[in-house]
Amino acid sequence: MPAVLRLYEDTLSNTEDLAVRLPALPRMIFVVHGTMTIDDRTFGDGEAWHGECGATLKPGKDGVTCWRFELAPAGTGNSAAIGRGVRCHEKLAASLDTLPHGELLMRGDSVGFPPGGCAYLHKHQGPGIRCLLDGGIRIDTDGHSTSYGPGGAWYESGPVPVFAQAAADRPSRFIRVMILPRALIGKSSIQYVNDDDKNKPKSQQYKIFVDAPIAFAGS
Repeated sequence: MPAVLRLYEDTLSNTEDLAVRLPALPRMIFVVHGTMTIDDRTFGDGEAWHGECGATLKPGKDGVTCWRFELAPAGTGNSAAIGRGVRCHEKLAASLDTLPHGELLMRGDSVGFPPGGCAYLHKHQGPGIRCLLDGGIRIDTDGHSTSYGPGGAWYESGPVPVFAQAAADRPSRFIRVMILPRALIGKSSIQYVNDDDKNKPKSQQYKIFVDAPIAFAGS
């Protein structure tokens, strides 16, 4: 059975002495709003933590909302954060049927577009989950077209071509975690389908949060 990639939205109130302990899994946690301490390091809006060991989360004085991306073996139960002052919602879970073979890396980044920007028809070398932070976006893939607003999450398998069209009237940005072959550390995973698109100016801009090997191995 394939591995599973999950995305949770966790909201932690500023309840006194609140601490949430997460089990060891490859994960990235992105702070949407507020502040939090993870193993004695503080993170604020737009910052991200990553690791494979267990971690302890503590909200800042005004609480925090974060997106938690986790890779787990097939058959593993969810690791929803629980406790007084904690609200946890599983936004999306995907079985990774296209997980690459061999050694892997976790790449977490943000992808931003100016108003009207697009990503030409393309593929990636591994699967991943995206979640829109700002603006709006339409994703065309596998004969379907779906539009997302802030907080909307979707899965891309990697080998199935995708065209992305950002909103025309405002900048757009999504947060993404992909599981890729380890040989791609420091290298782009995108592959344009049409030769005419390869040399066109690209409107998307990237900010890397994590591009690191993980012990989790593909089948």
